Amino acid sequence: MMAALDLLGQRWTLRVIWELQQQPAGFRELRRRTDAMSSSVLAERLRQLVNSGIVTTDLHGAYQLTELGRRLGSALEPLNTWAQHWASCTADAREADGSACSAPSPRTSR
Repeated sequence: MMAALDLLGQRWTLRVIWELQQQPAGFRELRRRTDAMSSSVLAERLRQLVNSGIVTTDLHGAYQLTELGRRLGSALEPLNTWAQHWASCTADAREADGSACSAPSPRTSR
């Protein structure tokens, strides 16, 4: 678990995985989607993810998630649900009196 947290806890790593979950992309496309990330950091994160078996390249050089990477992407869905609720909650709190939000209702399996 600690090795996974070390890899995934690095800045921009989860963002790269999230972007590749949408569709495969070449380096330039990934760079465009992650405009605040430097090219050198993107190259390093991709290298780490390829070496970890989470990302691979296709015949055209586009980066894509492996089966292991797709499973990780699925594991991020609950975090996405929480993040959307949190963003809504903080926006609502700014508009209202700042009261605490309730927890989002759990989603059932697809």
